[in-house]
Amino acid sequence: MQIEELKISGSWLVKFKKFDDNRGLFYESFRADLLGQTLKRKFEIKQTNTSISSKGSLRGIHYALVPPSQAKFIQCQKGSIQDFIIDIRVNSPTFGKYQMVELKENNPQAIFIEEGLAHAFVALEDKTIVTYYVNQTYNPDREKGINPFDKQLNISWPNLELKVSEKDEKEINLDEALKLNLLPTYEEAKNYIKTFA
Repeated sequence: MQIEELKISGSWLVKFKKFDDNRGLFYESFRADLLGQTLKRKFEIKQTNTSISSKGSLRGIHYALVPPSQAKFIQCQKGSIQDFIIDIRVNSPTFGKYQMVELKENNPQAIFIEEGLAHAFVALEDKTIVTYYVNQTYNPDREKGINPFDKQLNISWPNLELKVSEKDEKEINLDEALKLNLLPTYEEAKNYIKTFA
């Protein structure tokens, strides 16, 4: 397992060593020990979520308030996605920026994002299956969202006919969330993460 830090602080690309033969493909899809050694923190899985999406489905932009927020380990088991990590942490050097990583079934990789970051993805194929391993159970009172078409974020979504849930389409933009004090700060996120050392 190879772990590479991405340009958004608190996010990493995880590459798995795969073994191919005439039966198919095998790889270790999660190693808590190796992840913990590299990231210098604990990541205890408390819930897993699986989505099956049609081509063009846009899920996000989602995040959870700190504390406890959610750290996420995201994999694409079938099909392919463009995965987006969005920095919504006030005072972060990359506040309002995002990074896109493509995940697909035949190139086993994952994304790890820590507490305080926002996340979204677009399915590039029909019947795309994505699994998220998270370290906190779903807490609707702490779950929040940003409108995926916020002009300030100006995310370059794939050139597809996008399908967005009514809930996601009605979310507020980043500036509104900031004015309503609904965004985590960089400092509170990083300080909270230290409790998992």
